[in-house]
Amino acid sequence: MMVRKARLALAGFALLAANVAVPALAQTTISAQTTIVPGPTPVTRALALPAAVSVTPQTMVADLEAPWGLAFLPNGDLLVTELLGKLRYVKADTSWSLEAEEIKGVPAVTVGGQGGLMDVTLHPNFSRNKLIYLSFSVGDEAANRTRIVRAKLEGRALTDVQTIFEVTPAKPRFQHYGSRFAWLPDQTLLISIGDGGNPPNSLDGSFIRNQAQNLGSHLGKIIRIKDDGSIPKDNPFLNTPGARPEIYSYGHRNSQGLVRDPVSGRIYATEHGSQGGDELNLIQSGQNYGWPKVTYAVEYGAARTPITPNQSGSGLVDPLAVWSPAIAPSGLTVVRSSKYRGWDGDVLAGGLRLDQGRGALIRVDLDKAGKVLGQERIDLGDVRVRDVRQGPDGYIYVLTTAMRNFRDKGQRNGELVRLVPATEAPTR
Repeated sequence: MMVRKARLALAGFALLAANVAVPALAQTTISAQTTIVPGPTPVTRALALPAAVSVTPQTMVADLEAPWGLAFLPNGDLLVTELLGKLRYVKADTSWSLEAEEIKGVPAVTVGGQGGLMDVTLHPNFSRNKLIYLSFSVGDEAANRTRIVRAKLEGRALTDVQTIFEVTPAKPRFQHYGSRFAWLPDQTLLISIGDGGNPPNSLDGSFIRNQAQNLGSHLGKIIRIKDDGSIPKDNPFLNTPGARPEIYSYGHRNSQGLVRDPVSGRIYATEHGSQGGDELNLIQSGQNYGWPKVTYAVEYGAARTPITPNQSGSGLVDPLAVWSPAIAPSGLTVVRSSKYRGWDGDVLAGGLRLDQGRGALIRVDLDKAGKVLGQERIDLGDVRVRDVRQGPDGYIYVLTTAMRNFRDKGQRNGELVRLVPATEAPTR
């Protein structure tokens, strides 16, 4: 297990393999498949990273309305969620067309602040059972929560919609839902759940963010359930008095990136910090990732008051990478494709907002042991990157929305973008 070792204040330092030596550290084996290097985490300034020139963005579909998540169907077509509550169907044929009519039968969602219809995923046996899963917010501003449903996709409609999980407790204000999905090989489902929001948002007499350290709450956790919502018998806190049995890991702020590498078996998550201190984490069952006891983040506001003087603590897992200023991470994938030279096994993290004018993708170069060798920035223009996935054709696909007036969710400004290697000519 890699634990947070010591305080480190290296804001503005970019970990670049080309010009920064990585200290030689003893390796710690944490599983049969995963070997990592312990030690404090440098802080990367994303705008100082080199910009990639090896890919060109190509718009495949336009006119999406505040897209949030995507999932590929076995035939190569896509499902795309829109925050306002619509599930859309994209035909990935020669025309790459967005069907005008949304998929029917989607449950009513509460749209407000950061809430709405969020992620979508297919059951691993979708070809046989036609099951999909959706995450969305329900309730009102005084008491709302994340709900997970599963349903059958029959043509262009959902049937047999069933609620299989709801976050406890309900929270005030429309902030920090997390809501990314990732499947494990045993067909259990990981779901990231946000901590509930920023101060002054409170619950049970203290800032709601402290729920991330409360095992009696789903807030600030990654949970693990079976495909029907029941609880796996090997969940780490199943027999812990007072703990929510669905909890897989805790001490998270707001994880909006979650992925399992199909080759190494490693599970990665990205989470938003507070005005910086965004993290890439290697997720392990039963571990505590520290928020808000330890963090590189600061309070919102011009004063940038430290949330805590500590970036590390005994028994708390260190991040693999930290970004300050914020990249506002959303969407995460592991590249397992021969189409992108030198990228195989690397992580692509979506960034909603690197500065006032743009988001981007951050490629984290990992070696076979999971050690961070360097990073680069993939600029996509004046956009916010909401999700990133590898398609069945081996290409990387990115969901974006316009940076300008991004809070106006009524804008039909979303796009599905393909990353085309510079050695290829864009095709449709």
